[in-house]
Amino acid sequence: MLKKLLATNNDPVITLLRVLLGIVFFAHGAQKMLGWFGGYGYSATMGYFEKLGMPALLAFLVIFIEFFGSLGLITGLLTRLSALAIGLEMVGAVLTVHLHNGFFMNWAGNQKGEGFEYHILVFAIVIALLIRGGGSYSIDGAIAGSATPGRGSLAL
Repeated sequence: MLKKLLATNNDPVITLLRVLLGIVFFAHGAQKMLGWFGGYGYSATMGYFEKLGMPALLAFLVIFIEFFGSLGLITGLLTRLSALAIGLEMVGAVLTVHLHNGFFMNWAGNQKGEGFEYHILVFAIVIALLIRGGGSYSIDGAIAGSATPGRGSLAL
């Protein structure tokens, strides 16, 4: 079971998707966890989420998933688990915040919030990572011994 979870191949495209999604979510996670990149840090973010009515456990999970899930993606450690967690977080974000704003992002500032088009792109990357694993240069592949061309391409 663990070997199937970690299996992957040396697909550089999957590696690129994994690392870039990890970088994007690291920036968001570091804002929430550490206060980097103009963020407010853990305590203030927890307070903000709770003020919005989000249960403390859920607020903690959002911060945890964005920060540690992004590190998992960047390093390729537990890639499928990290991708699944981020995908589920995006489902929650769409259903609770973005769905009522429509499809489009708010580039021109004409609507009250952001739409969900970004989240669809995240889902597409998550699906690719769930199917293919972490790709080349992943800790998963090194542990499973499957980061070789043609092996583990459909491990689930």
